Amino acid sequence: GMEPDALNVSIEKRLLTISGERKAPDLPGTARYYARERVEGRYMRVIELPADADPDNVQARYTDGCLAISIKRKEATKPRVVTVQ
Repeated sequence: GMEPDALNVSIEKRLLTISGERKAPDLPGTARYYARERVEGRYMRVIELPADADPDNVQARYTDGCLAISIKRKEATKPRVVTVQ
């Protein structure tokens, strides 16, 4: 029930922030709600990302009311063999 323009997705210092605002649809004339199941207002969710997440390689898609965020991992450094002398 939201528009993609109403969503804000940002990453800063390993924190993924999703925020936005839900608005109730306008009712015609003098109509009013008897009961509503959906909440309106501002919201924000903050998720800590793992240390190997690559903040420069993030994609977000919003289709059919579902927000999908994919974050790729950084390539792991290969272990280095140290010879003992």
